[in-house]
Amino acid sequence: MQNEILLVADAVSGEKGLPKSSIFEAIEMALATATKKRYEESSNIEVEIDSVTGDYETFRLWTIVSDEDLEDKGIEINLSEAKAKDKDIEIGAVVKEKIENVEFGRIAAQAAKQVIVQKVREAERAQVVEKYRSVLGELVNGTVKKVTREFLIIDLGDGAEAILSRNELIPGEVFRIGDRLRAVLQEEERENRGPQLALSRRCPEMVGELFKLEVPEISEQVIEIKAIARDAGSRTKIAVKTNDNRIDPVGACVGMRGSRVQAVSNELGNERLDIVIWDDDPAQLLINSMGPAEITSIVLDEVKGTMDVAVTQETLAQAIGKSGQNVRLSSQITGWKLNVIDEETAQSNEEEKSQNESKTLIENLDVDEGLAQALIEQGYRNLESISSASAKDLVNIEGLDAEIAELLINRAKEALLTLAMQITDEEGESNDLMSVEGMDMVLALELSQKGINDREELAEQSIEELTGLIQISEEDAGELIMKARAHWFE
Repeated sequence: MQNEILLVADAVSGEKGLPKSSIFEAIEMALATATKKRYEESSNIEVEIDSVTGDYETFRLWTIVSDEDLEDKGIEINLSEAKAKDKDIEIGAVVKEKIENVEFGRIAAQAAKQVIVQKVREAERAQVVEKYRSVLGELVNGTVKKVTREFLIIDLGDGAEAILSRNELIPGEVFRIGDRLRAVLQEEERENRGPQLALSRRCPEMVGELFKLEVPEISEQVIEIKAIARDAGSRTKIAVKTNDNRIDPVGACVGMRGSRVQAVSNELGNERLDIVIWDDDPAQLLINSMGPAEITSIVLDEVKGTMDVAVTQETLAQAIGKSGQNVRLSSQITGWKLNVIDEETAQSNEEEKSQNESKTLIENLDVDEGLAQALIEQGYRNLESISSASAKDLVNIEGLDAEIAELLINRAKEALLTLAMQITDEEGESNDLMSVEGMDMVLALELSQKGINDREELAEQSIEELTGLIQISEEDAGELIMKARAHWFE
């Protein structure tokens, strides 16, 4: 009996080149499956094989649950019954009982064989993945071996296969058995089947890998690809940077008469490719990315990671792009959320914002309009910036001396404290701003300074009204308003 298990493990391990531990694990699962057939009720069975002698032991397992949670006596045991055997045992522990072994010989040709074959296949797939792990994320060539409704099986050579899901094809692509193709190699976990090689032709890396083939300067790292944003089958933006100032990165990627960029586009089904120059300054990178749209102003909010972009009325549609494609791709390239508006609207919003900020300072600091505007022009647009400033900074503003500067700083601190107390409802009612899901104290203070002091007042705002009061995108404003209205629908 012992020798038979060891012989099977030796034979399969030698034939398939797999570790014996995988074979023993498969035999344990087969023996456990055969043992379960003894019982009409459900059961948890565990088999342990001694890899040296081939001896094995079989155990039945029960999980300890509370008396009221006991549902299946085949795999569970209540706490009081388990305590009778071991007083130190707790809920969640496992009771293990040794039972009679089934003979290996009777199941060798059936359950064991099936489980071993399955385990061998899984182990072989894992070995193939390990073999190709060094080239994951790179471009590979393959031949279509099988076509189904959901995916294609691609032969990579040397007995290796990969799955190309139809969701990872470029829209409109059709491949038949025997066709050759190029795609980016990836790894994915498939349920109950372990790691497996997969391919993608619609990922952004596909464009980068094709440019590496066509542009020697990229493969030689003279030109560096910094970012890629892709709408597969339609348009891609690729930001490049040169490490040699004598070389134009855009010209090198385009090639003589557009030969290089055209070769990449042809491989991608004539996808439109925009090559832009990378810049470490996000505002300049945005200008490069959105060209030729004429940008008149950019306002960055580093805390929220947003840019308010104003463009001329004539180029507004071009800046946004069809179905917002140009804005979406530029946002991915820069890594910032973009709010694109025309120049006239931006100017109107800025004036309204300045008036609201001035009103807030006048009311809370007891200053006149002239001093409020002077503070705003120097960058002190809210109570937070003034409260955290030093008197030395403020005295540089015309009309302020050290005494008045200290007074303004103290008034700003007092005003913020008062607002914070109003926001945090001492009576524990659910109408305060902090009860809105996702609200934080900084945003609540900002809203309170604009006259929005509780949940109901926020819920009654429109997206246009809220974006006019505070610096927030239309998407975020809509989401915040709906969260404030959530109690209306309960």
